[in-house]
Amino acid sequence: MPRPYVLLSAAVSLDGCLDDIGPERLLLSGPEDFDQVDEERAASDAILVGAGTLRADRPRLLVNSAERRARREEAGRPAYPLKVAVSGSGDLSPGDPFWTTGGERLLYTTDKGAEVAGARLGGSADVRALGPAVDWAALLDDLGARGVRRLMVEGGARVHTQLLQLGFADELRLAVAPLVVGEPDAPRLFGPGAYPGGPRGRMAVLSTQRLGDVVVVRYAPTVPGTTDAATAADRHWLRIACELAAGCPPSKTAFSVGAVIVGADGSELARGRSREGGDPVVHAEEAAFAKLAADDPRLAAATVYSSLEPCARRASRPRPCARLIVDAGVRRVVTAWREPDTFVPGADGIGLLAGAGVVVAEVPELAKEAVRPNRHLVPPRSGQE
Repeated sequence: MPRPYVLLSAAVSLDGCLDDIGPERLLLSGPEDFDQVDEERAASDAILVGAGTLRADRPRLLVNSAERRARREEAGRPAYPLKVAVSGSGDLSPGDPFWTTGGERLLYTTDKGAEVAGARLGGSADVRALGPAVDWAALLDDLGARGVRRLMVEGGARVHTQLLQLGFADELRLAVAPLVVGEPDAPRLFGPGAYPGGPRGRMAVLSTQRLGDVVVVRYAPTVPGTTDAATAADRHWLRIACELAAGCPPSKTAFSVGAVIVGADGSELARGRSREGGDPVVHAEEAAFAKLAADDPRLAAATVYSSLEPCARRASRPRPCARLIVDAGVRRVVTAWREPDTFVPGADGIGLLAGAGVVVAEVPELAKEAVRPNRHLVPPRSGQE
């Protein structure tokens, strides 16, 4: 099984601090950011924290929104993501809210730590020993085997540092607060050491967003051996398109597709999915374009991310999605999966786009994600399974 997509999430001050050295927790974020974090949790299969965060913050790691929990259950998922803790010693308090509130709980520890945790926690958690030390590769492999496809990591600094240094982080979400802590001993997000890309390796900025007085910046870490920042951004937005596809109302007569339109500055302009709004024939790209003005000047420099190759022919609308893209003036499309012959034999949306001068990039490594909500419609060889 593949390892999960790893999202590191944290709130920091302008000088990179997670907290000050005072007795009370420094509040860096606000209600708008808290709500988006809750949305990120709802979209995740598991949420992970280290022992230091458990002891200092005593987090519950729950999805607070009843509506989001209901959506998870409607999709056949548990109301809460799996809660994962990592502790080398296993010396954790059984009274912490992490262990006493909702959701399944899993602890990764060492061989020696497993003995301690068994005595301390009793049956409040599934305890998995990773050997004489915490092996992050084995941990991620085990989560993947458990069906975890998206892992949200909420701390602490040591966990974030190790995952980034080892090259296991796929995305970094930072909520930057407009204040400077200024204390030399205050805890900082990342510690010293070697990081992928070296000291001159620059991360790709995926998006920026203002939430109250906090600015949320998303980064893709440097991939060793590559210098193309756009590749990281493409993978990020195409994953979102695939997640949208997974949330489509199921159908036996049409594919489930997600689409995101992204501006030249990396900001999301619009998104859509198949059968959005109860329309049984609306396509993902069509739904996304409907949320923008036809003469929006940002479209000329935008990129359309679609989990499935945009359609070249359709009976339900006058214009197929590939033609919508061309007519909108978009010059770049990124997709994960070519349309099979299930409904429209010989369809060639990529050919239509390329013939009109649109640059099309394919990311076949994400084809399985695009196919997953459509497995009932395609044979295994077409589904890249």
